[in-house]
Amino acid sequence: MLELQNIYKTYNPGQVEQIAIFENFSFKIEDGQFVSLVGSNGSGKTSMLNIICNSISPDKGKILINGEDITNKKEHERYKNIGRVYQNPALGTCGDMTIFENLSMADNKNKPFNLSRGLNFKRKQFYKEQLEQLDLGLENKLNTKVSALSGGQRQALALLMATISPIDFLILDEHTAALDPKTAEIIMGLTDKLIKEKGISSLMVTHNLRYAIEYGDRLIMMHEGNIVLDKYGEEKAKTQLKDVLDLFTSISIECGN
Repeated sequence: MLELQNIYKTYNPGQVEQIAIFENFSFKIEDGQFVSLVGSNGSGKTSMLNIICNSISPDKGKILINGEDITNKKEHERYKNIGRVYQNPALGTCGDMTIFENLSMADNKNKPFNLSRGLNFKRKQFYKEQLEQLDLGLENKLNTKVSALSGGQRQALALLMATISPIDFLILDEHTAALDPKTAEIIMGLTDKLIKEKGISSLMVTHNLRYAIEYGDRLIMMHEGNIVLDKYGEEKAKTQLKDVLDLFTSISIECGN
């Protein structure tokens, strides 16, 4: 379970550009829940992700995973429990390394290297089997440099790398936004499959309202640092795109967008 308790965050304090994005904000994601998060620009979506990962720190409040207070843990320490897939496919992979090398590095997450080799040759067949599930032909390209892959192939690899070692929580940071529509559909299907198979608690930020409706078991819309829509379970399943679009449009008009 992930929980944000009484979060406060102000950008540019004491300056003309001061913006209080969160004021006593609390939020909880239950074990195994797949949450789709939407909202207009400046609603607090990205700030929430960055506070969870400690890319930025809250002014006040607590962040807990499975009841453990991780508020004071550094960013790299939190990634022992958290996987993150970014909008830019290049950020989740190393282009100068091969697919095999990238998977080996991801597979070694949270494991002591000591004097052992970084490349897991004994796990090569396992990597092939994992890549076969992506249905992109990558299982036959283990020795190919990642820089030679298409954006979709690279994002699929980043998704697999983020989940190949046990994690408690997966963050999807607009991970289909930089892809063409056909490739984005493939990546969303793979995302849904991996999350269900591994039972990972997940938070997906997206600007695609249809994806927010179709995927996950909980839908949240944010505005000015607050949750203005929260539907889950059967209620989310009954939610229509028009309902969400009408609310989103009214907020956008209110903001002058």
